[in-house]
Amino acid sequence: MARIEKFEDIQSWQKARQLCVIIFNLTANEKFSKDYSLKDQIKRSSGSVMDNIAEGFDRSSSKDFRRFLFFSKGSLSELKSQLYRALDQEYINQVEFKKAFSLANETEKLIGGLINYLEKRINSYKVSEESAVYGIAPTEELLTD
Repeated sequence: MARIEKFEDIQSWQKARQLCVIIFNLTANEKFSKDYSLKDQIKRSSGSVMDNIAEGFDRSSSKDFRRFLFFSKGSLSELKSQLYRALDQEYINQVEFKKAFSLANETEKLIGGLINYLEKRINSYKVSEESAVYGIAPTEELLTD
């Protein structure tokens, strides 16, 4: 696995960015562009996928990063639901729907893999109280120099 030094190195962020471009292109369609509410919602949710990955990466811990990845997955589910709405309203065709939905699924799998990796990493750092050894000196030793 390659070392990730910045959020732009994360594959799921790269895929989310591609998905965002596709969504912005789809919403430029004349019919779609007139549905201001759906157009705004789907553009915001697509941007939220990549933004949450980036924000989570720069958080202070793997646990925080993982939490933001779950937000990203939630935005992906929202986006997929909105794609169905766009298809049902005939703002996009079946080919456009399949392309965007497939990329959304691919992005979701990558995010899921990263979540699993971070979960293992978080669990490997947990300390069991039963196995802990404390180096506390008896009171008498603390009082003498």
